[in-house]
Amino acid sequence: MTSTEAAEETESTGPVTAEELTEGQVPAGLTEAAEKVSPAAAAALIELSVVLPCLNEAETLATCVRKAQASLQRLGVTGEVVVADNGSTDGSQDIARAHGARVVDVPRRGYGAALMAGISAAHGEYVLMADADDSYALDDLDDFVAALRDGADLVMGNRFKGGIEAGAMPFLHRYLGNPVLSRMGRLLFRIPVRDFHCGIRAFRRDRMIELGLRTSGMEFASEMVVRASLAQLRIVEVPTTLRPDGRSRSPHLRTWRDGWRHLRFLLAFSPRWLLFYPSLALQGIGLAGMVWLAVGTRVVGDVGFGPHSMLACATMVMLGVQGLGLAVIARSYAAHLGLLSPSARLARAVSRFSLERGLLLGGLLFLLGTGCFLAALTSWGATGFGALDATDTMQVPIIGMVLTVTGFQVIIVSFTMALTRIGED
Repeated sequence: MTSTEAAEETESTGPVTAEELTEGQVPAGLTEAAEKVSPAAAAALIELSVVLPCLNEAETLATCVRKAQASLQRLGVTGEVVVADNGSTDGSQDIARAHGARVVDVPRRGYGAALMAGISAAHGEYVLMADADDSYALDDLDDFVAALRDGADLVMGNRFKGGIEAGAMPFLHRYLGNPVLSRMGRLLFRIPVRDFHCGIRAFRRDRMIELGLRTSGMEFASEMVVRASLAQLRIVEVPTTLRPDGRSRSPHLRTWRDGWRHLRFLLAFSPRWLLFYPSLALQGIGLAGMVWLAVGTRVVGDVGFGPHSMLACATMVMLGVQGLGLAVIARSYAAHLGLLSPSARLARAVSRFSLERGLLLGGLLFLLGTGCFLAALTSWGATGFGALDATDTMQVPIIGMVLTVTGFQVIIVSFTMALTRIGED
């Protein structure tokens, strides 16, 4: 829609009240043509909103706003600059307004909270987010805009491809944190992104709001990419440069604390790798060891393996059973809440494994375990209930313990799965 068409449409629909816009005035950062129309028409014209989260960035904020505005003008993009302020006490809000940016006050603390508030308040069809520390190339948004116009839903910057200037990224972040977490993201979620935590990225505003992002801290960066991938949005990467930030104070990012929050989020959103695969490995190793030791003590070289080793294997089996059950419940419930995409394989397995079948299988295993205990008790009675040799008599009770616990666990998981599927039958 052109500015003239927007103005004509506004005139035909009547006057616009101040309440129809966030601050009742033409959003900042618009081209000269857009500024000549009414507030509502101007907001409708905005193609790109640049959102800058801010917490005491008085030293660099003006530079970032100017660079973003100059880039919009150079590219001929109708846009605005939105500063999502997280409670600054150094006058950042006044600096932003003085340079033509629109300020959104965000009382809830956190990087993610500030960004989501800014994204929600933005008027643009597209949003580009970047830090307000003057480390990202806000004066070079060409590739981001081109990718958005080409149909991408999420455009990630890649600092390793575009260039990292000396002193711009700490050694641990450059050679350990970012590579490891990016590799984990590709492994766990099959996301074709090489720089998982780049702070400058652009996206379709409606697509991002539909994802319902929830995290409030630095892990918001991971959540955005993971949820976009799970929703099968189109993700592309473009090169961008990283420069040393212009602040005299230390950054808000805390290496180990925020690194752990990113890792915790990645694992929490991947029950397969957090629970399923480790539990499957524990169960497999434990079962193999129990079968091997079921007939009695084994000797390998000078090392003997007896009831104590079998008890350790039994512990592995029970831990594996519990982990598998929790993995299935977590995956199913996350899909039910819309946090993860539904798994066709899990859905088929769950549909075949009804509550009644789970109760039957669990009850059968429980009875078999009870039978093992009764057999051991009978054998003990045959000796007059005297002292027993653990080496020769512990195998059957250990097997009984594993069967009993496994049966009970299957019953619990079956009931829990039935609860998560209420209303789906």
